[in-house]
Parts: sequence; C-alpha cells; structure tokens
Amino acid sequence: MSLLSIVVPCYNEQETVKLYYDAVSKVLSTMDIDHEIIFINDGSKDNTLAELTALYEDHRGEIRIIDFSRNFGKEAAFLAGLRAAKGDYVTVMDADLQDPPEMLPKMFEVMEKNNNDVVGSRRVTRAGEPKIRSFFARNFYKIINRYIEVEIVDGARDFRLMKRPVVDAILSLKEYNRFSKGLFVWVGFKCEYLEYENIERVAGETKWSFWGLFRYALDGIIEFTNAPLHFAFWTGGGLTFTMFVVLLVLLIRALLGKAVAMTAVILSCVLFMGGLILLCVGILGEYLAKTYGEVKGRPNYIIKDLYE
Repeated sequence: MSLLSIVVPCYNEQETVKLYYDAVSKVLSTMDIDHEIIFINDGSKDNTLAELTALYEDHRGEIRIIDFSRNFGKEAAFLAGLRAAKGDYVTVMDADLQDPPEMLPKMFEVMEKNNNDVVGSRRVTRAGEPKIRSFFARNFYKIINRYIEVEIVDGARDFRLMKRPVVDAILSLKEYNRFSKGLFVWVGFKCEYLEYENIERVAGETKWSFWGLFRYALDGIIEFTNAPLHFAFWTGGGLTFTMFVVLLVLLIRALLGKAVAMTAVILSCVLFMGGLILLCVGILGEYLAKTYGEVKGRPNYIIKDLYE
C-alpha cells in the first residue's frame, strides 16, 4: 500500500493542533492509504510542543515530531518536513485548518484521473482578509509573473499533493534562501489546481503581520527575478540623461543672459540624484545580502529533538 506523508509546520499553534489532528484523521479514515503526519515545531513559545507530544504519545507510529532549537521560519519547516517525509505522496498543510483536509480525497482522484504529478489548491476568494492585504497580494502576483520564467498562480496555497519525484526535485535545489511558492512551480511537472472558498482560522491568531508578508513577497521577487536590478539600471540611466539635458538647457540660458536660480537647481539635482543613488545601492544591497547568506553555508534549521 502507498504511503502518504503530511507535513505540518507549527508556530504557536497550541489551540489548533488537536483540532487539526481530529479533522485530518476523520478524512484519512475514509481513504485506503497508509499515512504519517510530520509536525514541525518551529520554536513555538506557547504550549504547542506539549500538545504535540501528547498526541504523539497517544498515536505512536502515526505521528512524528521535529522540534527546532528556535524559530527558523516556515520555509525552514517546509524543508525539514519534506526531507523527513518517507511517503510515495507528500502534502504540506497548515495546522490552522485554512487548508481543508476534506480536499485530500479529491486531490487523489484528480491526480489519478488526469495523470498529474501535482494537484494544488487555490483560493478563489479572500473573504475575511483585510482589504489592504488582498490588494497587495493580487498585485504581487501580477508583478512577479511579469518577470519570472514560470507562473505563480494567483491565490495558490502551499497546500498541494505531490508525487515522490516532485519532492525529490524540490529537495535537489540547494539554495539557502527559499521561496517555496516559486520552487514548487519552478521544478515543473504536470500540475492542476482545485479551487475553494477562503476559510478562516479554526482558532488562534495569524502569525503573519502585514510587514512580514510584505517582506516575504519582496524575498520572492528578489530570489526569482532580476527585475529590480534592471529597474535600477534603466532608471539611473534615464534620470542621468534627463539631468544632463536639464543642465545643458540651463547652461544655454545662462550664456544667453537669461536669469537662472542656479542654487535651487543645483540643490534639487543633488538631492534627486542622491536619493536615486541610495535607491540603487539599496537594491544592490538586497541581492548582495542574499548572496552573502548563500556563501556562509549555514544550515536552514537546527533540530533540537526528534519524536519518532
């Protein structure tokens, strides 16, 4: 019988892990497949680990726990779970039940029917989400898809069912700075998305702030496209040419004896070009920081304890 590995990152999810286990177990009981559930405790500061170990004691052989030494982030938790997964099929889910376990049987059905390698999930609405977050999310997909070589589907979740060759391909990518939404599609393979309405968290509060999501989106753009570098180059070149023309016009006016407030013009030019230089240096700094992170060769995470 085939084995399904379910990877579940957890950060301060003490209210949800038991609810999640009950919900996913109910669905798995209707499916003719062996399974393992791999919880990754990503340095939680509440009683998440205690809740997980209680589940582990009651369901040995079914549940495995990876306990990080501190909070390394969701991307590191994804990576640790995928590396630990032994299944012929692997899925990644959130513990807050915003990824409905009820979709798993349908995912297997579609995968078998259409001979897919991946069946993903896609939210068609963002009901209950702050409007400003929805606005920036929609525009993020428009911006990044304009410049990268693959398409990241608007509304696509990390929740997806993958065959073993897909997981192996993702694990073969060795970069330290990881953006899973991009990596999932970059490796290719035949993929199909199932649509569903947005679902609120079953309990607890989201761990993603607006600025956290903004930074995550910026990381994705930097890691999958050189568009910001192109922007800095062409903007710098265009503005330098424009300022050259302006100064040439002012010089001609001065030679013709017309009044020119040179102090104001020079001050404006200096401030404008100074701001442009700082912008370009900042963009270069972001790419340099990513390169520095890769060169250091530090591990994506450190495991404090294993329960298996």
